[in-house]
Amino acid sequence: MAETKNIVITGASSGIGATLAVALGAAGHRVALAARREAELQEVAARVGPGAIVVPTDVTRRSEVERLRDRAIEAFGHVDVWVNNAGRGITKPALELTDEELDLMMTVNVKSALYGMQAIAPHFIARGRGQIVNVSSVLSRVPFATYRSGYNAAKAALNALTANARVDLARAHPGIHVTLVMPGLVRTEFQRNALGGSPPNPAAAEAQSCEDAVAAIVQAIEQPVAEIYTNPRSAAAVVQRYFQDVGAFEREAAARG
Repeated sequence: MAETKNIVITGASSGIGATLAVALGAAGHRVALAARREAELQEVAARVGPGAIVVPTDVTRRSEVERLRDRAIEAFGHVDVWVNNAGRGITKPALELTDEELDLMMTVNVKSALYGMQAIAPHFIARGRGQIVNVSSVLSRVPFATYRSGYNAAKAALNALTANARVDLARAHPGIHVTLVMPGLVRTEFQRNALGGSPPNPAAAEAQSCEDAVAAIVQAIEQPVAEIYTNPRSAAAVVQRYFQDVGAFEREAAARG
């Protein structure tokens, strides 16, 4: 049997976070579930079983993220993996974003993860090992959905922070892994909960199941890597289509409207 790990998951009340918690619990790991919605967290914890604790947390507040860390260490003795999964989308073209909307996207999608990384890193350094997992999006790399501009920009910023933290930690603390996860379109509540709602997906759009996306994350926890796309088709679209000829890709996207 694989080593039992103690894992903190933010944004754990629904979607990828909740499904990940259940999958990890089924694999024998212990999980600390964090989000603002306590009732939903309790429902997820019941599905996970006795290896789960609930810590209601507003991850946009540094003090609450630090309290989450302390509560997890108190309950489990130590933390092995910290998953920054909390996030929220928006529907607004880049040229129409307000200051308040962009600030919200950066706070929810970037600062919350930064708080998590900064809170748990000293604990990992003291232990000489650990893993930070930051959940981003394929939209951070490719303008598939330009109406998500503020969200896309925030996730691109998260990518940069993740890569820089990974390199910095690797210099002196090779036992600490930092993993970036980039799901594509996944069947969750994310679309419905986006600020401003969401337009219908194109008929050709193929959403990945939440279970398939989570399976990729579980594998990255079992065998840490620098970054993963949960859907192999997303990786091909980014590497083989977009980055090889950005101009051609974007002209096609503009023509499709």
